[in-house]
Amino acid sequence: MAQGSSSDMEAADQEENSPNMIVYRKIEDIITKMQDDKAGGVPIRTVKSFLSKIPSVVTGSDIVQWLLKNLNIEDPAEAIHLGSLIAAQGYIFPISDHVLTLKDDGTFYRFQAPYFWPSNCWEPENTDYAIYLCKRTMQNKARLELADYEAENLARLQRAFARKWEFIFMQAEAQVKIDRKKDKTERKILDSQERAFWDVHRPVPGCVNTTEMDIRKCRRMKNPQRVKKSVYGVTEDSQSQSPVHMPSQPIRKTTKDDVRKQISFLNVQIDRHCLKMSKVAESLITYSDQYIEYDPFITPAEPSNPWISDDSVFWDLETSKEPSQHRVKRWGFSIDEILKDPVGRDQFLRFLESEFSSENLRFWLAVQDLKKQPLQDVATRVEDIWQEFLAPGAQSAINLDSHSYEITSQNVKDPGRYTYEDAQEHIYKLMKSDSYARFLRSNAYQDLLMAKKKGKSLAGKRLTGLMQSS
Repeated sequence: MAQGSSSDMEAADQEENSPNMIVYRKIEDIITKMQDDKAGGVPIRTVKSFLSKIPSVVTGSDIVQWLLKNLNIEDPAEAIHLGSLIAAQGYIFPISDHVLTLKDDGTFYRFQAPYFWPSNCWEPENTDYAIYLCKRTMQNKARLELADYEAENLARLQRAFARKWEFIFMQAEAQVKIDRKKDKTERKILDSQERAFWDVHRPVPGCVNTTEMDIRKCRRMKNPQRVKKSVYGVTEDSQSQSPVHMPSQPIRKTTKDDVRKQISFLNVQIDRHCLKMSKVAESLITYSDQYIEYDPFITPAEPSNPWISDDSVFWDLETSKEPSQHRVKRWGFSIDEILKDPVGRDQFLRFLESEFSSENLRFWLAVQDLKKQPLQDVATRVEDIWQEFLAPGAQSAINLDSHSYEITSQNVKDPGRYTYEDAQEHIYKLMKSDSYARFLRSNAYQDLLMAKKKGKSLAGKRLTGLMQSS
C-alpha cells in the first residue's frame, strides 16, 4: 500500500507541474494582485441600483485599465483579449450575463471565489449539475429563474437519473436550507459565483467550452483508478474500472501493484455508495411529520375514522367540491398531490385559465385520459391531441423543446396509449417548476388555505351539519 501512496504523490506532483496548471497559477497571480487594494488593485465596490444594492462588483473598463497599467500592455485590444481569456476560465464573470467575455465598458463583473478556481482540478459530474439546477428551482424565482437551455438540461438529467432523483432532490434541499441561514448579501454573491462556475463547465449553447480540450483529462485516461473530486462532496470515478488498452499498445500482464490499485479503487467505490443513516432518518422523519395528520390510523379523523367504523361522512367530505383547509394544505406538498385530487385539479386549472396558460395542464390531463381509452379509440384520440396541442397552428399550442417534439412526431406515426409519454413528462416538469409554484403564491390558493381561519370554510359548515344530523 505504501507503493500505491507514493505513486499517488508522483501523480499529484506531475499534475502540479502540468502546462495547464502553470497557466492557472499565472492567471491566479494576476487575479490576486488585481484584488489587492493596498497594491493598487481594481476598486471593488457596492453599487446602488434602482431598488437594491449590487455588492462586490468592478467594471469591465476598470479591469482593462488595470491590465494596461500593470502588465505593460500598450494595445487596449490586447488587454481585452487577455481579460476575455481570463474570464473564459471563470476567474472573473459578468453578473448579468452567462457569456464569459470581458467588455471595455460599464458592465459589472465579479471575482470568482478561490474555491471554484480551475486549479482545484474541478471536473464536476452530471449529478452535481443536477443538484445545482434542482436547487435553483427551489430558490428565488425572480432572481434565479432557469433559462430555457437549463430547463431542458434539468428535464434530461431527471430522465437520466430517475432512479436516484430522490437522493439528488434531498441534496438540493439540504443545500437550500444551509444557504437560507446565510446573510442575504453573502448569499447573492455565492449564488452568482456558483452560476459562473457552471457557465464554465456547462456553458450556454453556442459558447466556447474551455474544458473540452483539457490536458489533464487526456492524462487521466491513463489512470482510470483516479477518483475525482465533486462540487458537492460526492466522489465520482473518472473512468471505467478497467483500463482501456488501445490497439496499438501491447497488453501487459497484471502485476501485484495493479491489484493493489484495483483494491484501493474498489474500497473508494464502496465508501462512495454508502448513504449516511442520519440523512435517511432525517428524510423519513420529515416525510412522516408532513403526512402524519393525513394518516387515519395515527391521527383521529373527523367526524370519525372510516377504517374502523361504518360512518362514511369522512369520505363524503373528501369527495365534495368544497375543500377543507386540511385538504387544501396538502396540495402544497407537491404537484402530485394537487394533480391526483379532482378538486385540486379544478382549482389549478381555474387559476391557469385566469392567466391564459391552461394549455399545459389540459394537455397533461388529455394524455392521462388517453392511457385509459379502449384500444379501438386510441388512434383517433392521439390525432385529436396532436391537432389541438402540437400541430402547426394548433389552437392550444404547448411549448415543447426540440428533442421532445421530434420524438413525439415519430411516435404519432405509430399511435399508442403512450405516444405522448415524453412530451407529457416535459410538460409536467415545466408545470412543476413554473405554474405550480405560481399557483401556491397566488391569492386564489392563499384564500382557500385561510378560508377556515376566517370563518368562511364551506367544508367546515358542512362538517358541522353532518355531525349534527348524525
